[in-house]
Amino acid sequence: MNVWGAVLVAAAACFALKLAGYLAPQAWLERPRVVRVAGLVTVALLAALVAVQTLASGRSLQLDARVPALGVAAVLLWRRAPFVVVVAAAGITAALLRALA
Repeated sequence: MNVWGAVLVAAAACFALKLAGYLAPQAWLERPRVVRVAGLVTVALLAALVAVQTLASGRSLQLDARVPALGVAAVLLWRRAPFVVVVAAAGITAALLRALA
């Protein structure tokens, strides 16, 4: 299968998945377990995206200034700092560590 074939198959699969969401009965979507799992899946996907973007460089694991910056951001979020402060502090941390290296 060539690349365009794979793209078309993936597009069809995404369309079918989206259509299945619209066709699902409302009673199924209002069940407490489904609501809870949907919320947890969202958080898990976001955490996985952050981990990959922080720790990966191509196909290898790379520990650089992004890791301590993520730690600073996590601590500030835990302390309920405003989001702008979290982003600025993480950026400043990464910039300072890269400048010192």
